[in-house]
Amino acid sequence: MTAILIEENTEPLKKVTVDSVTLDIIENALKNARFEMDAVLFRTAMSPGIREQGDAFPLIANRDGKMVVGQFGSFIHGFMSLYDGTIEEGDIFLTTDPYSCNGAISHANDWLVLIPIYKDHRHIAWSAMFGHMTDIGGKVPGSLPTDARQIYEEGIVVPPIKIYKKGELQEDILKLILHNCRLPHWNHSDFNAIVAACRTAAKRCAELSERFGDDIFYSAMDELLARNKKAMAHLILNAVPTEKRYFEDYICDDGMGMGPYKLACTMWRENDKVIFDFSGTDPQSIGSINFYLNEEMFKMFCGVFMIMVFDPQIMFNDGFYDLMEVRIPDGSLLKPKHPAALSCRTHALGRVFDIISGLLGQGAPDLMCAAGFSDSPHFMYSGYDQKGDWYQLYQIGFGGIPGRPFGDGPDGHSLWPSFTNVPNEFLESYFPLRIEIYETITNSGGAGYHRGGNGVRVGYRFLEPGEISVHDDRWLTYPWGVNGGNPGARSKKILVKSDGSEQLVPSKCDRVKVMHGDLLLFETWGGGGWGDPLTREVERVGSDVKKGLVSVSGALNYGVITDSDGVVAIKETQELRQEMNVARGGIELFDKGGSIEELKAQCLAETGFNPPIAPSFAPH
Repeated sequence: MTAILIEENTEPLKKVTVDSVTLDIIENALKNARFEMDAVLFRTAMSPGIREQGDAFPLIANRDGKMVVGQFGSFIHGFMSLYDGTIEEGDIFLTTDPYSCNGAISHANDWLVLIPIYKDHRHIAWSAMFGHMTDIGGKVPGSLPTDARQIYEEGIVVPPIKIYKKGELQEDILKLILHNCRLPHWNHSDFNAIVAACRTAAKRCAELSERFGDDIFYSAMDELLARNKKAMAHLILNAVPTEKRYFEDYICDDGMGMGPYKLACTMWRENDKVIFDFSGTDPQSIGSINFYLNEEMFKMFCGVFMIMVFDPQIMFNDGFYDLMEVRIPDGSLLKPKHPAALSCRTHALGRVFDIISGLLGQGAPDLMCAAGFSDSPHFMYSGYDQKGDWYQLYQIGFGGIPGRPFGDGPDGHSLWPSFTNVPNEFLESYFPLRIEIYETITNSGGAGYHRGGNGVRVGYRFLEPGEISVHDDRWLTYPWGVNGGNPGARSKKILVKSDGSEQLVPSKCDRVKVMHGDLLLFETWGGGGWGDPLTREVERVGSDVKKGLVSVSGALNYGVITDSDGVVAIKETQELRQEMNVARGGIELFDKGGSIEELKAQCLAETGFNPPIAPSFAPH
């Protein structure tokens, strides 16, 4: 399949020299346009997932589809490689099918819009954005069924289509798509908002090209990509060794009683190219935790990590992609075969970030972060209220950010770029619930010289009968600590019934019935600790105790004896630290809290919740 680009103006663009001042102006103008896309989207979307939390990812790309500014890597290469049709001025493309765009989006809830940008009837650039739709139909509200075995169970799946053809909206197609969603007015508004954001970027690109000339604009985009490649080549040469490094981590379960599932990656450098090989990753699951990992997206993940660790001044874009090679086995959890279910891929997506940290950090431990991305927990609540009106909430939760080389991890924060929480006032105004608890979980961040961020406990009091779905992970495995730091705490969900009885809610479940007065305690994981906790300044530990971030007993993990006001007993603390230092022996680079079998035994003893059995894999 080959996409055919049609232009009335076939005069080729010329590569010319761009002076440094002009290049800086165009660079910053493109950055501003990318953030203007967000502003347009958030002011016009309706769903809280996009409007309040920012669950959308924009980009502006050059003529060849390489992202020049954005935050999640280019979606265009995957689209172009599989789309069979023409691309013309005025066209706007829509797809929600990961299998039709090489995983450029990773589940069908993400609606991807792409606009080829034309000026004077010549194609000069691309704008694109995808956003998570609260509902796209399927077997459960929210369209993220934990027990789906095929993508067809997860809601409507749209192949790459022209939703606008030469500037004309294909209204019948849009009506058909919206008809299959439980919240068509939200989807319609969010779709229009994404289109408006992409059109805004297209307008800004055309204005820049008009101001400086087409050749200058074209050449500046290429120069920004080349500049990134040069900087990344230097980072790769200095940060990635020729000898192989290996790291593995696990998804705790699949929501169907099986797990854990291993994600494994080996990394090494050949000349100026870094290789990531995911051989050893488990085969695809029969359930919906599969993650169709787009190679270009993974390259962007690695590039952003390296830039933020080694040189945050570098502008990240797709320019360095030729310097990385990503090998993912077909039929694996990260490259499932159609029609494998994908709706709950977030757990693997989050775990990939921890794997990148574990791989790249081995060669530079002082610059390594602990585990803490780990997941992106989802909470859904739906039903009919007393008026007979349908309500449906989709919300992303946050955990503890890992301890880092330069400081403690923030408590209850998102590692997704630009994500924010849904304000409690918004939730209570638009949904039949009350937020009775919203607090950090004391001691949930792993102890370390730099403490891991604490997780968050949210208490949802339900005011109407309905059903909830929970999607979370890190309930079995720990967010690991590094350089002597301790692991962060695991996640947990407890439903307190109106009669006072309690039940432990699985980390992945759908259609759990709740009644008026029931309370859900939604507890997320803590970030792993960084560095030896016995070297943390006692004043910092005392301050944490005073603030309630660490308890008096929790301070003992740092070898610190203190009272509830954070006043430290200096002499006793010195003696305790000496004893603990002798007793523990050497410091390991990673502290994962034990083997998988040990973690299963711990989990059963602590919660009474049966650990998962060995996973079953889908036939290829």
